[in-house]
Amino acid sequence: MSLFNQQSIALQQRHADTAFPLVLMSSHQMANFDEVAQQREALMDQLAIHGAIVFRGCGITDDQSFDRFVMAFGLENFPYDESLSNAVRRNRTPRIFTANEAPCAVEIFLHHEMAQTPLFPRYLFFCCEQAAAVGGATPLCRSDVLLQRLQARLPRFIERCREKGACYSLVMPGVADQASGQGRSWRDTLGVTSRESAEARLTALDYQWQWLPEECLAVTTPALPLVRRTSAGQEVFFNQLIAAFCGWQDQRNEQSRSVTYGDGSTIDEEDLKEATDIAYDLSFDLNWQTGDVALIDNDRVMHGRRPFQGRRSVLASLCANTATA
Repeated sequence: MSLFNQQSIALQQRHADTAFPLVLMSSHQMANFDEVAQQREALMDQLAIHGAIVFRGCGITDDQSFDRFVMAFGLENFPYDESLSNAVRRNRTPRIFTANEAPCAVEIFLHHEMAQTPLFPRYLFFCCEQAAAVGGATPLCRSDVLLQRLQARLPRFIERCREKGACYSLVMPGVADQASGQGRSWRDTLGVTSRESAEARLTALDYQWQWLPEECLAVTTPALPLVRRTSAGQEVFFNQLIAAFCGWQDQRNEQSRSVTYGDGSTIDEEDLKEATDIAYDLSFDLNWQTGDVALIDNDRVMHGRRPFQGRRSVLASLCANTATA
């Protein structure tokens, strides 16, 4: 691939004799991203093999150049303001927004993007606008490989996951709480302006809900799968179990109550702890360089955010499963 040269980086993994993630360094300065557009099919073929690609040296310096880079792939935009995500984020352009704006000391634990909802994107782009002075890596974990490990180590747990799925519970504030990784308001999350329209949306989604003091709204999803099969036929551990169990904790939420099996029964805490340990043992920490872009197959790769010091700015863009060009 003449546009990019493949690089090896420290602690890069190999799964089924393929690098994870694939790291591609631009072979020359790009005046625009027309060359990327010309090679997008080959790049998407590489993504299907590796699960994640890190692009370096592409000359991406801000949200506008990142937007043009994403556009070069011809994928349908998955607008954040139409999603059911619970993270506080700010749009920079119609398709580019800030990553989770939780405080720097808050860890964002491994998850598939929006897997706690019925609506989730297929592809994720992240761009490092400013690398942190210390920390701030994005852990990446191949959840097809994780499922194989869990099946071997915790077969009864995986059997229950397959049979029961999970329900996620969350208390949303009336106004965005930027101190929380789950602080998006119910108005923004549901795309509504009134209690009546919120209830109509929740009914359509088959959620359960309860109004709480201070304009807070408690919701519980219907049973959602914990193990899914991708369009390529691979089984993956696709969910937000680890993120909910480890990280859904703030002044409104208790992580111990954030997730149950789909029939309402309790998930064994020891199973969740061991599954979390196995997932992080499998993870690769992407230590950002300013200007890096990561393209992630959300079907197969979980991601998170390590705590950090100093200013860190990572931008994001979500894409659906269909191409627009």
